[in-house]
Parts: sequence; C-alpha cells; structure tokens
Amino acid sequence: MIIYTVKPGDSIDAIARRYGLPANRIIAENELTDPSALVVGQTLVLTQPTAVYTTAIGDTIYQIASRFGITPNQIWRNNPSLGGKDTLVPGQELVISLPPPPYGTIDVNAYAYPNIDRDILRKTLPYLTYLTLFTYGFRPDGSLVEIDDEELIELARTYGVAPIMMLATLGDDGTFSNELASTLLADPNLQTRVIENIQAVLREKRYTGIDVDFEYIPAEYADAYVQFITNLRAALSPDGYKVFVALAPKTSADQPGLLYGGHDYSGLGSAADAVLLMTYEWGYTYGPPLPVAPINRVREVVDYALTEIPAEKINLGIPNYGYDWALPYVRGESRAQSLSNVAAVDLARQRYAAIEFDETAQSPYFRYFVRENGEPIEHIVHFEDARSIDAKLNLINEKNLRGGSIWNIMRYFPQLWLVLNNLFRINRGLE
Repeated sequence: MIIYTVKPGDSIDAIARRYGLPANRIIAENELTDPSALVVGQTLVLTQPTAVYTTAIGDTIYQIASRFGITPNQIWRNNPSLGGKDTLVPGQELVISLPPPPYGTIDVNAYAYPNIDRDILRKTLPYLTYLTLFTYGFRPDGSLVEIDDEELIELARTYGVAPIMMLATLGDDGTFSNELASTLLADPNLQTRVIENIQAVLREKRYTGIDVDFEYIPAEYADAYVQFITNLRAALSPDGYKVFVALAPKTSADQPGLLYGGHDYSGLGSAADAVLLMTYEWGYTYGPPLPVAPINRVREVVDYALTEIPAEKINLGIPNYGYDWALPYVRGESRAQSLSNVAAVDLARQRYAAIEFDETAQSPYFRYFVRENGEPIEHIVHFEDARSIDAKLNLINEKNLRGGSIWNIMRYFPQLWLVLNNLFRINRGLE
C-alpha cells in the first residue's frame, strides 16, 4: 500500500503510470468524485494486489472464496466496489490477495444509527468485528427506551459481525440527561431492574454484548459506576455476553472537569471486558478550530490509559468526520459545521484550496474564503485523510492495543477502510 499525496500538476493517469497501476482501480477504490480535478494535498491510497481473478459466467462470491481458500468478507474488503454484495459480472477483475498485512490481528468496532443507509452498512460490515447500535436509553422506573434495531442485527450477523447493544443516558424525549445516570447509580434496586431488562433485550434480539456510555457523571459517583459495571458483567458473563465501556479521553487520574471525574480508568478497566477510548472531539462544534483527533493528544490519552488498563482491553476511538469553522472564532458564539471527510476534499476542490498537513497533529486541514454580506469570511476545515488514519492505526500497533472503534459509519470514507485492510487482519465477531 502506498499513501500518495497529490502534488501540483498531478493527474490520475500520470500517478497510475508512475506506480504501474490501473487508473480505473485508483479511481474506484478511492471513490473519487471528480478524478479529472485532483486537489493539491489530497491523499490517494494505492493498493498493490498480489493475485487477481477474472470472473466467469456463474461465479459467485462464495464459490470464488472457497476456491482460493479465503472468506467472502476478504473478497469484499479487497474489492470495495462490490459494496458487500454477491453481484458479479462475467469478465470482472477481482483482487484476491494483497501483500500480507505488516501488523497483527485486531478487533474493529463501529457505531451506527438505526437509520443508516443500508448500502453503506453492507459495504462496511466486512471490515468489522462488532457493530454497536446507537442507542438504548432507560427511564427512572428501569424500563428501556428501545430502538428499531432488528434488521441491523440480522444484517450484521449475515456478515459474521457481532451486534452490540448500546446503553446511554437517553430519555423518552430523545435527549441525554446527566441526572439519569446519577439516579441510576444512587439506587441499587433501579440498577437491578435495568440489568434485568438489558438481559431480556440481549436474549430476545440476539445481541452479543453491551457497550455502556455514561458521560458527565459527577465525580462522587465514580465508585458507584464501577460497581454498576461490575454487577452488569457478573449478570451477563455466564451467558457469554461481553460488556464494554466508553471512556472520556483522560490523561491523568485526577483530571478536572465534569467529563472526566466519573470515569475511573482503573476501576472500569477491571470491571469491563474491554474499553473504548473516546479519543476525538478536541476540535468540536462549539470549540475553537482544532484537529478532531490530533495524534499527539491521542497518544497522551493512550499512554495514561496503559498505566491503568491492560493493552489487550483497550480500543482506540477513531473519528470519521471533520468540521468547518468560520473565522474568527468567538467563544460562546461560533458554531462549526460537521462534514464528512469526502465532503471536505470536495469542498477544497470547489474553493480552489490546497490541503495542508499538520505534522505534529498528523492531521490535514485547509483554509478558504467566502463572501458574506459583501465581506470576505475566512474558513478553516479540519478533517481526516489516509495519513491521519494511518497514524492512528500505527499507534494501535505500536501499543499492542486490542483494536479500534469508529465513530461513526453513517457516511462512507473509503480511505479509512483501504488503509485498515492493508495494515491489519480483522477478527471475526461471530464464529
């Protein structure tokens, strides 16, 4: 795999000739929306197959996989243009194998809302170990706020992906409540009812585990939160269910702030089967213009986490989005607009902006101007590209972490999956 950064004067044909690759494969795998107009500074992932196969009449994905001793998921990962579907055309060239991944085997989790586009979901599932569905809530009486998840659970299982239930402090009104967490953690009887209802959903809907994401827990409830996770795991483990916990991105045990006080890394790491570090949102909607997940800051969180939690329990959070800020940033007034990583490159093209790269943060960004009310307004966009994804995946390997967790997969980002597929083998969620 080569991660190529577009330079002035480059064209797809010239890049393809330079590396001896078909131009149409570069275009298809990177899903270039306008291959005739590359953006200076954008990345292209160039894959280098070691074996290809030309399909014949009557071929199916499952037959081809069996013939070459690989899985259908591997064919779909190597050929993202198939969209995770068993639809072939005679004479179609399929990538059967790539060079052996330089790193080991990891878990890959991803979050999705129930309304995810099914084509995007099918295209993404071959790369996943777990699919976590966002999100169940609970009420003060212990009953659960449910979601429409049956179709997604069964679709995940079709691809051998383990579906994970998610529980957050979501109420009937669709908003998150810090008070709900405090109410639950202060009442052992309420916890028992919630756990019993979780067990019922897991059994009925064929989930394989649960991810608990309680944020903004007051520090005085930190021990109670650990105890709740301990009790939850004790109730679920005998039936083979996994318990995961999402953690705020801390860099020290006593880090101040409402986001951090209630998350005891050591206690929660011991209580859960695994944890998900929410290593993103340094740049966020109401904050100053910063990279969403600068690798130097992400590394600080991982280094601290490793002092409290075994590496084999840690999944690194990876964002799949960027933000566009109008400048100057005004605290309390400015609001960044979220956009996909693909849309960010399209915007740079539309605005004739060159993409730059922050070497410290290992993160791409660009600036552009628009005219509003007759005045030029400067914007800055921070997003993810193949280089920033590569940096995060390299950190997973360097620190021997359990895997990665993508927030979220509602918008497809081809380079994320191309880089992942070339660097790691992916654990299957269901056997």
